[in-house]
Amino acid sequence: MSTFGFDPEETTHWEQTRPRSVTPARWKQFEGYATEIFDAFGMDLDTPGTRDTPTRFLKALFDATAGYEGDPKLLTAFPTECHGGPDCNISQVIEGPIEFFSLCEHHALPFHGHAYIGYIAHEEIIGISKLTRLVRVFARRFTVQERVGVQIADELVRVLKPHGVAVHLNATHLCTQMRGVREGHSRTWTSYWRGNYESEPQLRSEFLEAVNQTNTH
Repeated sequence: MSTFGFDPEETTHWEQTRPRSVTPARWKQFEGYATEIFDAFGMDLDTPGTRDTPTRFLKALFDATAGYEGDPKLLTAFPTECHGGPDCNISQVIEGPIEFFSLCEHHALPFHGHAYIGYIAHEEIIGISKLTRLVRVFARRFTVQERVGVQIADELVRVLKPHGVAVHLNATHLCTQMRGVREGHSRTWTSYWRGNYESEPQLRSEFLEAVNQTNTH
């Protein structure tokens, strides 16, 4: 299984989480469980295409939940270019769409979509690619859309101490498309505001306008 290096000076959530470890004996046990389930549900496991399906299923599930292990390459902050003045309180950095895939903790079915992140830097900025890694470290778990957005926003506030943070997620949930009401075209939008975004409607409007522009192209 994957392992990550440990740096005692790093204190963010993604370094505090630990690599998961599953022994070969446990993997074999899990493969037996999966085989029993697939067989009971009607899958013919004695064909060239399905003999290894339980193993592939478990490996895919393990990979899809790799966010629990964290990401030691995430924390890369740089001094801000702002040297004072009112513009430092309103200049936004906006990144998106950032594609993500998650597993709903209610049914273990996928939900997937795009994230948009905006922040107003104070003393530090974060590398643009790290915003993508940040989204995916929280998304690749058994979770819910609302929690992913809150975790992204709160972690950016904690690490960068910016003037404000905005997070917008839109996603399609297979639990509503494959089961239950079977609504095949619905999407879920959620937005989260911190700092200046909470108190200044104009900032929120500018952020959402940028989000909408990317959705129309």
